[in-house]
Order: sequence, then C-alpha cells, then structure tokens
Amino acid sequence: MKLRTKILLGIICAFIFSQIPFFISRWKTGNLASQIAGLSTNQKQNNSLNSGYSNYQGIIHAHSFLGGHSTGTFNELINGAKKNDLDFVIMTEHPSELFETSESTLRGIKEDILFVSGNEVSSNDGNRFLVFEGFPKIASLGKIDSVKLLEEVHARGSLAVATYPEKFKAWNSDFDGIEVFSLHTNAKKMNPVIFLLDLVWSYRKYPELTLAQHFVYPDSNLAKFDELAKTRKLILFAGTDAHSNLGIHVGDDANNKYFDLKFDRYETIFRLVRTHVLIPRENAFDKESLLKALKAGNCYIGLDVLSDTRGFLFSASNGAETKILGDEISLAGGAVTLTVSAPQISRFKIFMDGEMVYESGQTNRVDFEVKKAGSYRAELYLDVLGKPFDSMPWIISNPIFIK
Repeated sequence: MKLRTKILLGIICAFIFSQIPFFISRWKTGNLASQIAGLSTNQKQNNSLNSGYSNYQGIIHAHSFLGGHSTGTFNELINGAKKNDLDFVIMTEHPSELFETSESTLRGIKEDILFVSGNEVSSNDGNRFLVFEGFPKIASLGKIDSVKLLEEVHARGSLAVATYPEKFKAWNSDFDGIEVFSLHTNAKKMNPVIFLLDLVWSYRKYPELTLAQHFVYPDSNLAKFDELAKTRKLILFAGTDAHSNLGIHVGDDANNKYFDLKFDRYETIFRLVRTHVLIPRENAFDKESLLKALKAGNCYIGLDVLSDTRGFLFSASNGAETKILGDEISLAGGAVTLTVSAPQISRFKIFMDGEMVYESGQTNRVDFEVKKAGSYRAELYLDVLGKPFDSMPWIISNPIFIK
C-alpha cells in the first residue's frame, strides 16, 4: 500500500473516531427527548390556578426586521409564538432616528397573542436597557446618561430593565430589573467547534434540546441580583434576544426565500426559556395587567424546553395574609411559612439574600419556616434528566421580600 493511501486512510479513520463522541451525544439527546416526553404524562395540577392566579407564558426581548439586525418577518414571529402556545411577546426593537420602531412593530392582539411594543436602548455611558412600552423619540435617549434615561422612561410610566448585565455598570441607578439569563449571552459561552458538530449530528432532529444542553447557570448575574435585592425591590427575568438571523438565506427584496437555513427560528427559540406571569384569576389579561404583574415581580423563569412549568407557585404566609413571589410580607408573629410547589417531582433550593438556606430531596412541594427578614427566592432542578440539568435550574423564581 502506497504511503499516500495510508495517510488518506489514517485521516479517514481519525475523522470517524473523532465523530464518535458526537454520535453518542446524538443518542443521548434522543434518550433525553424520550425522558421529557415521559415527564409530560406525569404533569401535576395547576397550583397557581387553584390558588386564585392564572399563569400566562411568554417571552421578553424579541426583534424583527425593523431594527436592522434581523431578517425575521412579522408573520414568522406571529407563527412562532402561536406554535409555542404563547400568551404574550414583548417586542424590544432597536430604535431609529428616522422612524418610531416601537410604534411600527407588533402591538395588540394577533392570533390570540398579546404583543407589547418596546425598545432596546443604550445610554451614552454604555449601558443597555429594555424599555416597555416604547414611546416617541426614544432614540434620543442614547444621547444622555443612565440616570437621566431612567428618569425619562419612568416619567412616561414605562419599565426599564438592565440587559447584558455582564457589561452593565450603572448599578446604583433606578432600573426596574435584570435580565439574569439571556440566550444570546449563553450562546457566546459555547465552544464553537463542539457546538458546530452537535449541530451537524443532532440539531435537525432535536433543535431545542441541542441548544438547551449548552445552557450554563448564570451565577454571576444571579449573585448581582441577590446583592441588590437585599436593599431594594427588583425583578429578574430571562430574555430570548430573538433575532431569527443566524444561518444562510438566499432570496430577493420581496422576501421570497429560495433557500432558508436558520438555526435561530422564532419557533425554536420561543420553545427554550419563557417568562411566566401570575395574574389574579378575576382580572382580565391585557397589556395593563401584564405590565403590572411584571413590575410587581409576580413572575418566574421557566425552562419549558424541559417540561411545562405552568403550575409552579411560590408563596408566603404569616398567618394573617398570604403573598406570592414578587410581593412583600411582614414577620407578623415572628415567622413566615414559605411554600413552593411544582408540576413535576424535582429538587428545590431556597435562597435568602443569595445564600442557600434549604435544599430538598425529590418532591413536588416544600413548606419551609423562616424567622429572619430578607429576600427569598427559589430554584428547582430536574435531576432525573441528568447533566447539565442537575446544575442548570428548570425554574428560577422572583423573590418574596420578608420585612
């Protein structure tokens, strides 16, 4: 056998052996999908509804073609939200000096989904905020600093939350919340070579799970949130930063797409992580009640790609009253009982001011008595799914503030 032939055979063998880990990963992803399908048959009753609250699921931080960073059309966005059974989508279009993107984007009810218009804006000192709702001339806020920007936003009655916290510096300013988990930021942490090969082997069959297996616990963002929540009320949420712009597209200016290979379709991205809001059952679900619940922190992060998180509830009772996540409650009588319930058997963690004070075994309900004031929040883990989901939470709640 000639040397050239031997070298060629060696290269082929090396390539085949290098693909074995990704073939195994493809097999494991298939098993994971089967496990998740099995979980759905064991879904428990909707605890939030039984407690007088309706659970509405949606996403925060989405862009369309309007902002210049996306090729996503309104039809694609609406269809992606509809296929995911979303109740709301908060648009955060990039602003323009030439026209009002928040007024031009999706607003109101489309296909039974509530769209709220907003913007992603940067201050002149380099901090970024998601503003909902948006308003006219919002592009001009990029010329002022964070403190003045927030004053302008709040004067309009809108919310402004910090996005890209790893780059954020205005921690002493009066923002309303923190995007503690972002799909865009998480994607930057992926090993590009490993992820590319996972895409080749697994993405076509299991797009959402291929992405989800690269999720990383947002430890530094949660640590910053917990630090600030010791002294003031603050909300946490997850952002999709959906653009629908990664891939190869061949088409024309009339948006006829003759070849369209996208890795971040709205339909896929909206299936990964969602924000769930709890609204009293007697209240109508509309823009006003949604924004009110978000501002109050009556919401939580759910990795619904793993299992439907509707049915989760985090509440507190002092004997005289009962409150839910986002609310404040007093230490009347010297103790408060925290109750955490979930629609799946999982492992519960409870944190006080960022320090874990309780960890359960496998259960679907925990009652935990506390006698100290502080900011308490919960995390839930689906250990049954194995790595990395024994270290990446299935659910992250907003805090209950005990005074």
